[in-house]
Amino acid sequence: MAKSYLVGRDAKTGRFVLGRESFAKISAVEGIRMPKGMSDRFAKLDRDKASAATRRSELKAAYGKKK
Repeated sequence: MAKSYLVGRDAKTGRFVLGRESFAKISAVEGIRMPKGMSDRFAKLDRDKASAATRRSELKAAYGKKK
């Protein structure tokens, strides 16, 4: 079966849900690229199979506003 390129919708909220690859393609059209350090961090989180909460807290610590 061929890979589907349709963007899914969240059943509860009705909002569109983009995957990382789709988001990267749209961002590339706008001229936005993910820095190497950030892509390395995402790769590490993927390898570790980090939970959503762990991913959010680590990304917030790295890229969030410092108070």
